[in-house]
Amino acid sequence: MSDLSHHTTTDITSHPDVAEMRERYARMLSGRQATALDGLILLTGMYAAISPWVVHFRATSPELTVNNLIIGIVLAVVGLGLTRAPERMYRLSWTCAVIGVWLVISPWVVTAGHSASAGLIWNNVWIGAVTLALGLAATRLAMATESQRKPAT
Repeated sequence: MSDLSHHTTTDITSHPDVAEMRERYARMLSGRQATALDGLILLTGMYAAISPWVVHFRATSPELTVNNLIIGIVLAVVGLGLTRAPERMYRLSWTCAVIGVWLVISPWVVTAGHSASAGLIWNNVWIGAVTLALGLAATRLAMATESQRKPAT
């Protein structure tokens, strides 16, 4: 059998795609620097999904339980997408702000037939406010990244 291992050090500068690889690496380093922010969006979505069980309103308000579960899962998926594929997902960061507004108003919209408890309202208002703030911050970073990517004319 022949020896296929190379005992000499290989220089990557002779690789045909080295310019593209360097440009892509530089773009990744200078692009979205919001990994912590995206992680917080993911965690906020996970908390929104489990909040009916944490705050104990799943039995008293089943419709808001379903709402928080679905909205929380959607927010967590968006946060996961922002952390795992930021180049593809950064334009969707504004949806976090919209979800935050919905979380704030949902106790009154979803439970329109009966009054919601104070704990349920405060839970959703706090989650919604945090989500709105994170969504606005992520949108601001996405807009800054977009303006950096556009070539000067």
